[in-house]
Order: sequence, then C-alpha cells, then structure tokens
Amino acid sequence: MYVIGLQEVNSKITTFLSDLAFDDPWSIFFMTVLSPLGYMKLSSVRMQGLLLLIFVKHVHLPFIRDIHTHYTRTGLYGYWGNKGGVSIRLSLFGHTICFMNCHLPAHIENTEQRLDDFEKILEMQFEGEGIPSPLDHELLFWFGDLNFRIADYGIHFVRESINNRRFSLLWEKDQLNMAKKKEAFLKEFKEGPLLFKPTYKFDLYSDVYDTSEKKRKPAWTDRILWKVKNNSETSKEGEFPEEENSISISLTNYFSHMSYGISDHKPVTGTFKLEMKPLVSDPLVTLNAEGEWSAEHDVLIRYSAGPEFPSSAWDWIGLFQMNFRHVKDYVTYAWVEDDEIASNRDSKQVYMSGSEIPKMGGEFLLCYYSNNLQSIVGISEPFQIQPSQTPVEKDLPGEGSSWLQKPDNPGSGDSVESPKNSEL
Repeated sequence: MYVIGLQEVNSKITTFLSDLAFDDPWSIFFMTVLSPLGYMKLSSVRMQGLLLLIFVKHVHLPFIRDIHTHYTRTGLYGYWGNKGGVSIRLSLFGHTICFMNCHLPAHIENTEQRLDDFEKILEMQFEGEGIPSPLDHELLFWFGDLNFRIADYGIHFVRESINNRRFSLLWEKDQLNMAKKKEAFLKEFKEGPLLFKPTYKFDLYSDVYDTSEKKRKPAWTDRILWKVKNNSETSKEGEFPEEENSISISLTNYFSHMSYGISDHKPVTGTFKLEMKPLVSDPLVTLNAEGEWSAEHDVLIRYSAGPEFPSSAWDWIGLFQMNFRHVKDYVTYAWVEDDEIASNRDSKQVYMSGSEIPKMGGEFLLCYYSNNLQSIVGISEPFQIQPSQTPVEKDLPGEGSSWLQKPDNPGSGDSVESPKNSEL
C-alpha cells in the first residue's frame, strides 16, 4: 500500500472547486506513477489544503472493506479548515487500520495548542454503525506537518549540531519527544529515530536553511508515528503475538528527501512491514470471464457471492485495463441485475455487449463493485481479449471518458484531490 499525505496544497477557491470536479494535478501524478506498477487509488479525502490518498495492489482489493473518510477542522476555533486533520479508516483482511494526516498550528510557543488540536482530532467519530474511534483501531498512523519545534536551544547551536550531524543533541529538546513523555494520550505512539536533518525551514529549490529576515530555527516538523492497540506488536520478525487476531508492524526505514525543493519543507517517508493473521480469507464475490472474449460477439461473465454478501440492484461489474487508476477508470460495465441472463443456486451469469469490447484486444480484469459497501469486493484473474478481425476505427476511451459510455453510469462517490509534504 502507498499512503500519501499532503499539506498546504493550492486551496484558492477557483482551484479548489476545479479539483472537486476533476482530478487535481497531484492525484493525477500519483496515479500516473503508481497505476503501471499495479496500484489503484482506493480512497481519498481532502479538506482545503490537506489531502490524503491511499493506493493498493489489485490483489488486496477484495479484502479491504468498511472504508470511511473524515475531516476535522481546528483552524479559527474549529470553523476553518486551514489546520486540522483528514482521516481514512478501513478493514484490511479483517483488521482495523486508521490513517490520520494532520497539519497542526505553527510557531514554537504553540505546543499546547498543537496537543489540544490533536486530542480534538482523535475524538472525532466516523459515520456509520459500529465503527471504532481512531484510538480503538488495531493500528493507527499519525503523520503530517505536526509543526513541533526544537525548544530552548538557540539557532546557532541547532545549526552547528545539524552541520556536524549530531542530531541526538537535539532530540531531548524536540517538543514532540518531550510531549510523548508526559502526555498520557501520546505515550503509546512510536516513531523511528530522527537520523535525518530537520525538514524545516529551507529556501525554495535548495538544501539551505532559511536565509530570510525571519531566519526560522530548523525543526523536525514533518513526522510519521504509529500506535498498535494494546501493545500487541511483537519485536521478533515473523513471530505473531499471543492474541490470535493481532497484527505486527516493523519500521524498515524512515528518512527525508533532500532533493525536493518545491516547498520550504522536505518530504518525509516511512516504509513499514505489516504482518497479520488474516481474519478474512475469502472474497465476498468471485467472478471470471467465460469463453473467448472479443469484440466480434457478446461476452459472458459468471460470478458467485457468499451467503452474507449484501447485494444490491445497483451493483455492477466493470471491465478494466490492467493498469487502471481508480474505480471509475473502467472501459465498460454491466449491471448485475439488468444484464443478468442466467442464474442458479451457485452462480449467476451476465453479459456485456460485443460493441463495447475493445477491438484492439489485450489483457484485462473484471471487478465487482458493491453499492452497499462502496468498494470492489471481487476481482477476476487477468484474461485476454482477442483482437477484432474487422478494421479498427476507435479503441479504448481516454482517461476520464469511461463513464460517458452508458446513460446510467455507476459512478462511486470518491472525489480526488493536491503540496507540501508527502508522508508515509
């Protein structure tokens, strides 16, 4: 999975409204990079300049459920979204995980305000029945521009320590490290060692710390922390905790990327290894392409659903290219009820019109989208569509046009969104 958090994206009113209607440049960029590698955009949430995106491999899609998003304003006493947090929670193979991308108040003297704002963000509730609070998820990631500074030491001592790469001299005066020792709600959060230069504040397009009149003192403002519920992680790789349904997480690397200069912050990434015993091992729906597929004739799909699956007349099956970007990036689709042609106790059969099958052929996937669960709950093995024997005038639609092919398109309500830091 790739989880990407951005802060201070362009949120001028004209840009923001445009990004609500169309994919913003940052989301398009990440989709362009990740879709050829087999990752699709699972979910996103935006609040003004805060953006959180999650990309996953196709193989995991049927086992990711109960996806919910939320945003919490903390700017201007909770009325303005220039500061706050955006969150996505989900169930992964039956385990609950929550991601929180935050932008907390600036300036060295506002430590208490930062802590108060984060407590408020943690108190929020996702909409829906039976969804745990952020702290009650088995795994919680907290990251973003947290804006904690280095207290007490003067700018010359801080810069000299950085120049000599004696970062450990600064750790004990890092406001977040100090808060973790005394604030009960932070004590279970873990973080990797700060073995990289403080990520704020730099002159644009350089690795030189602030040379403006303000001469901001360098600080590790951009952080990634995590919390495992009930301390159920294990220290030995490959060894699971005693609880049957627990998960184990280990940090592989944690560093900043000095080559990026479009912001006065340097982006931070963390790579994690997550191990778990799957509590969910079977997809809710299994499906496959039947017979030979080509644009010369109508084609058939067979699917079967588990007894607990909450089917809907608005469910649909989409035909996707192998490098599809998101759930709306289909070539064509079939309604599971309206296009059904056969049914028995074990499975059902639907058809797609040959006129909507790509004439150029190639390798494709079928995905079953559940309207009730608002997610893909089944995915086929890759299969080949044979090239058409008739002359080809048109081929696959361009990006963004796929949902214009039928009058009643099955769009899903997932708006996409755009930067300062990319985290996780």
